[in-house]
Amino acid sequence: MKNKKFVISVMSKDRPGIIADITTVILNMDGDLADLNQSVLGGYFSMILIADFGEDVTVKTLEAGFSRIESETSLEAIVKEIDGDHTLNEMILPSETYVVTGQGKNRKGLVKVLGDFFYGHNINVLDLVTARSEKMYTMIFQVDLSHIKSMKDLRAELELLGSEENLDLVLQHNDIYMATNEVGTAFDTLTGN
Repeated sequence: MKNKKFVISVMSKDRPGIIADITTVILNMDGDLADLNQSVLGGYFSMILIADFGEDVTVKTLEAGFSRIESETSLEAIVKEIDGDHTLNEMILPSETYVVTGQGKNRKGLVKVLGDFFYGHNINVLDLVTARSEKMYTMIFQVDLSHIKSMKDLRAELELLGSEENLDLVLQHNDIYMATNEVGTAFDTLTGN
C-alpha cells in the first residue's frame, strides 16, 4: 500500500497540550511525522508539519480529526495533500544555502526591503526569523543561492542596500552560521538577552 503525504498547518491561542492533541490525531490515523516546525508568536501557537498516512486517509478525514479536539481555545487546521512523489531527500538544504542577517533601527517595511531584494534576484527564502525590540529590528533569512553566478557582485549589492537602508547586513554560508551560532544563541541575540 502506497502512503500519501500531507502538509498540515495548525494555529491556536497557545496553551499546554496542543502538541499532544495534534500528535494524538496523527497517531490515531496511523500517521508518521516526516518533518515539523513549531513556534509561538505573540501568544499564538503555530505549527506546520508533513506526515505520511495510508491510502484511506483524506484531507476531509484529517480535518475532521482536528475539529474533534476538545479545547477551551479554538484550533484551526489547514490540510493539503502533497502531489507527486516527494521524499525526505527533497527536504535537504541546497549546498549553496546562505544566511543573511539584517539589523537596523525599528521601522515599518524592513522585511519588505529584503523580501523585494531577494525577489528581484530570484532568490528563494527557505526560512525567516525576526524579532523586534524597542528600538531595533533583527532579521535572519536562510536563502538558496544555488543559481547566483557571482557572490562578489551579490555581496556588493547587499552592502549598497545596507548603506541605502541604514541596515547592518551580513551574508555567510549556512554551515559557517550554524557552526558559530549554538542553539539558542541566535534567539538570545534577537531578543537582546
